[in-house]
Amino acid sequence: MVRPMHDSPHTLVIGCGNRLCGDDAAGPELIRLLLSRGLPAGMRCLDAATDGVAVIEAMRHVPSVILVDACAAGAEPGTILELTGADVETPPPGGVSVHAIRWNHALVLARQLLGPAYPPRVAIRLIAGKAFEPGDALSPAVGKAIERLADQIVAHVAVA
Repeated sequence: MVRPMHDSPHTLVIGCGNRLCGDDAAGPELIRLLLSRGLPAGMRCLDAATDGVAVIEAMRHVPSVILVDACAAGAEPGTILELTGADVETPPPGGVSVHAIRWNHALVLARQLLGPAYPPRVAIRLIAGKAFEPGDALSPAVGKAIERLADQIVAHVAVA
């Protein structure tokens, strides 16, 4: 669904990840937490789960996007890594396929497809995790990081 510009939020927070795989649920869990607290004016949220195409469409005409996911970066679990969209905007070998698209690949495709409707600011927040197997629980360190990150995002939107 295409949103008209006047209906677009100032900041869109997109949570990516798989709820069935422990710490990989960090993005969707952050969205759940933000929604349960109530969103400040100008902010919207999307639980994109593992749907990279949803990321592309949601970004259209939004000035600021914050994309949140978990990562296995080798950092201490619960560490929040801050990147920009440009830091992770790399096409996979062989190009991007809309049938198997990850969010970082979606950024490449979104820049091509959205043109001037691509967000001027794309921030990436990755939460380092340790448990990514199906059936794993969210680790306590990642749960605490989700709470810290939710507070940071709301504070950021409040001053934007």
